Amino acid sequence: MTWKPHVTVAAIIENEGKYLMIEEVCNGKTVINQPAGHLEDKETLINAVIRETLEESAWHFTPEIITGIYQWTAPSSEKTYLRVCFYGSCNHHEPERRLDDDIIRSLWLSRNELLHAPLRSPLVLLGIDDYLAGKRYPLELLTSLSPD
Repeated sequence: MTWKPHVTVAAIIENEGKYLMIEEVCNGKTVINQPAGHLEDKETLINAVIRETLEESAWHFTPEIITGIYQWTAPSSEKTYLRVCFYGSCNHHEPERRLDDDIIRSLWLSRNELLHAPLRSPLVLLGIDDYLAGKRYPLELLTSLSPD
């Protein structure tokens, strides 16, 4: 079997010092994460983060910049993740929309509240801290080529 990393995307959305977060069940534990998920076949990274944000939070997300690209190996599973983190804005909420099965709810938390929350991975706070540190990369950094 060929090794490959799990490619994921995450969305950072900030409103008055609070960040849109997801409370979800992962491996039997309730944890906090950004709206995030796996890249699907034939999907661009930008389309993936738009889709994942909607599926997990019921918010329509518009990516504006990339805050970082992270490689992390989870100690518990030894799985390697390659995560592209986007910052952007929410422009419409569908509160009646059904969320993904493992999602409990979306909520807005400050960075300080996140320091005391059970985070899904260290990438959650790292992405926010990079955003707060002013790390900004244009979406044009990403190029997606389709097979003809």
